Amino acid sequence: MRIMLAAILAIAAVISAHGATTTMSDNPLLQPSTLAYQMPPFNRIRVTDYAPAFEAGMREQLREVAAIVHDPHPPDFQNTIVALDRSGQLLHRVSFIFDELNSNSSSPQMEAIDTEFAPRRSAHQDAIYLDHALWQRVEAVYAKRASLKLDPESSQLLSRYHAHFVRAGARLGAADQARLRELNTKIAALTTQFGQNVLKATTEGAVAVDKVTDLDGMSAAQVSAAAEAAQARGLKGQWLIPLENTTQQSVLGQLTNRALRERIYRASVQRCLGGDADNRQVLTDIVRVRAERAALLGYPSHAAYMLEDESAQTPAAARDLLMQVVPAAVGRAHAEAADQQKLIDAQAAASGTASFTLQPWDWSFYSEQVRKARYDFDAAQVAPYFELNHVVQDGVFYAAHELYGLTFKERKDLPVYRPDVRVFEVFDADGKGLALFIADYFARDNKQGGAWMNAYVEQSRLLGLKAVVSNNLNIPKPAPGQPVLLSFDEVTALFHEFGHALHGMLSNVEYPSLSGTETPPDFVEYPSQFNEMWAREPKVVAHYAHHYQSGEAMPQALLAKVLGAQQFDEGYATTEYVAAALLDLSWYELPAAQVPAPAEVPAFEVAALKAAGVDYAPVPPRYHSTYFHHIFDDDYSAGYYAYFWSEVFARDTGAWMHAHGGLTRANGDYLRKTVLSRGRTAEPMQLFRNLYGQGPQIGPLLEYRGLTGG
Repeated sequence: MRIMLAAILAIAAVISAHGATTTMSDNPLLQPSTLAYQMPPFNRIRVTDYAPAFEAGMREQLREVAAIVHDPHPPDFQNTIVALDRSGQLLHRVSFIFDELNSNSSSPQMEAIDTEFAPRRSAHQDAIYLDHALWQRVEAVYAKRASLKLDPESSQLLSRYHAHFVRAGARLGAADQARLRELNTKIAALTTQFGQNVLKATTEGAVAVDKVTDLDGMSAAQVSAAAEAAQARGLKGQWLIPLENTTQQSVLGQLTNRALRERIYRASVQRCLGGDADNRQVLTDIVRVRAERAALLGYPSHAAYMLEDESAQTPAAARDLLMQVVPAAVGRAHAEAADQQKLIDAQAAASGTASFTLQPWDWSFYSEQVRKARYDFDAAQVAPYFELNHVVQDGVFYAAHELYGLTFKERKDLPVYRPDVRVFEVFDADGKGLALFIADYFARDNKQGGAWMNAYVEQSRLLGLKAVVSNNLNIPKPAPGQPVLLSFDEVTALFHEFGHALHGMLSNVEYPSLSGTETPPDFVEYPSQFNEMWAREPKVVAHYAHHYQSGEAMPQALLAKVLGAQQFDEGYATTEYVAAALLDLSWYELPAAQVPAPAEVPAFEVAALKAAGVDYAPVPPRYHSTYFHHIFDDDYSAGYYAYFWSEVFARDTGAWMHAHGGLTRANGDYLRKTVLSRGRTAEPMQLFRNLYGQGPQIGPLLEYRGLTGG
């Protein structure tokens, strides 16, 4: 029997030699947490615990796999498929904790561990999925699937494992598998380097300001926060404006100093284009190696390989959906730019100064003025009604209670990794404990940009686990004693990320690999984007939009203006997103031989955007390639289109909700039953059809974005 047991044992021997101290009783990662819901004991975890815990986890899973391979009984669903799904619990636990804390609380020590173990973790997966004897057992069970009479969820688990093995290269010959291992190891190392470079360049790219007068337009709280940020880095007598992860920076909508706006914008777009954090070579290597791997596995491109396993199924389908909206989005962006140019010209004429052509660093500033004039309010006027705790408790949690019957109790007895992180126990409608929710909302230098949800513990009836999930945002933290007042975009981000959290917390499945958000990227964004709708639902807004000092509700006239403005500037927002999504597909549809040289990365971008019809200078893509974290260091390679694809599902579901009464328990319970509790126990498109009654329709999305006409 040709097996890879020798290779597995050899890897285990190496791991054992490196991790001789992993049995130390004081390493809290080596055993399940004794805290509620097995929440990680953050107060006991040391950076030095991770390496021995990773090694112990890999060693333990290799022993479990060897036991499956050597089981003397004929392969069946329980002793092969379920046994595989049970395996690796220690490694999964360590990985969930490390990956999340490395994203939100990184350090040079954490980065060093990531650099060492990313390729080793990749090799570990290859040792399992390229084990010929294990593959034979999986194939044997799959071959007799029709006679097994499995329940639908078990049948799905079997199909998913079979697909995992095939897509991992189980059918390749020995020489090709050896090459595949090399490629996987390279990809793991390169993507880790890419992410570390982005964090470094983003941190170092923060713009220091010498004169407080240059910050005209920013609120007093923002100026104070900028002073605090500068002081934290030892910049006395200065103010620091940290960069956000996207191309555009939100502060550009406020600063009256045009030269400073340009400085900030250029600092953003020049990230990782030079110096010791230059990502051009790294990203072209990633594209080339992924293309080579796809070819080895029999696919024309990495995009074809990735999308085969997602709802879209093909790059052509994803590109077609994006292209459907390009004319309307770009046309609207041109109209928006014309309105701003008129304002620029009028102001120049009134002041007797020379006019200028609208540039990317001007867009947010003049767009805000057009919006204020059109809807008669500004961001500073509404921010006092969007205080963080009110939005969370009386908005995000309120909507979840109305829809799903959930209640939330803050747990201050559980340890956290930072004092401003909060923990809530989540109770179901019957009063039983459902999950833990961890809220980490504030920006800091060692935190990855953007916003995201992660699970520390994934729900599984097989393992007796309930979910522990976190939401991470990057809200600037005000000076001590100052309120945390949000923009409406930040309010929407809170609802969005909590949609992901609900997907994890409401999961009710047997098998861990089918749990919660373990779905394709172009489906995982569906519950989150659906949950955004409640941020602007009048009943919900009226419940959370209260002045942080007086407690008075936002005046109805102002609320109407805020809600009416939500389709404002959608030409820009849609174009910048679609441009980035099409850029992603352009990179990953390349065969290895056509990947450009590092110096040609900017030219490739220009050509790709022009070919797609989204090359409009005032509206740059949401991410340029060198800091496009989603597609070069995350699960969204060839999948950034997923936000748009899944938003079609989300807006269809919103239309369905309103047609059936809106914010009601009946609607929430039905969505929970058909989608939110199901994980990937069925294929995503089928789950959506079960809810909606038909395939997705793009009309509600275009209407939601205000792109249906005019």
